[in-house]
Amino acid sequence: MRYIPAEWQAPKNVKALTTTRLGGCSEDLFASLNLGDHVDDSPEKVADNRLRLLEDLGLIEKPQWLQQVHGTDVVQAISDGVCREADACWSDEKGVACIVMTADCLPVFFADKSGSKVAVAHAGWRGLCDGVLEKTLALFEQPDETHIWLGPAIGPSAFEVGGEVLQAFVNKQAEAIQAFTPVQGREGKYLADIYMLAKLRLQAFGAEKINSCDLCTYTDESNFFSYRRDGQTGRMASLIWIE
Repeated sequence: MRYIPAEWQAPKNVKALTTTRLGGCSEDLFASLNLGDHVDDSPEKVADNRLRLLEDLGLIEKPQWLQQVHGTDVVQAISDGVCREADACWSDEKGVACIVMTADCLPVFFADKSGSKVAVAHAGWRGLCDGVLEKTLALFEQPDETHIWLGPAIGPSAFEVGGEVLQAFVNKQAEAIQAFTPVQGREGKYLADIYMLAKLRLQAFGAEKINSCDLCTYTDESNFFSYRRDGQTGRMASLIWIE
């Protein structure tokens, strides 16, 4: 398996990474490490992939899988095997991994300066616009001392959106206009920089220690699933836990 580790200055006991599509048993549209159980892949293969992942990472406790709905709910990770409906989760318990799944959306990792609390959020444009990152960051007592990493997502040269998306962000934060570039020859269409949008919202909430990935899930077909590129496809997982 190949992973994309978080590149940040979080404490060493905090482990954080995003999977690639490599190293699993799924086939065809889902080849090969598909971890999403909601995309019409074989349930047996998804279960096998998830087991392989946890064994490869040495995770003994059951992790917190989520049913994501592009919302803003944040739940505490509990090692009971129950999938919870939310788009972010947090933990202060050693060995219990928080997980979100993506295939273009932005995974955002959080860790406090002592390495005693961690979280990860799934930020599609709707959840990002509605405040999922602010709700997650609010769990940390010192936003300016919280380490944040923006993981692999669709890049600013590939994320085309309509004017309604631009307006939704600008209505919440005027500075968001700088994250949109008009598409030549396509009136009312813009290229959106989801990394910049996330940084602007986090900084407005007091975050200072933000690091960002420079990979694009849309253009790197060999390593990443991409819903925008392929339609029906698999999902990567972004995991964070306290060792």
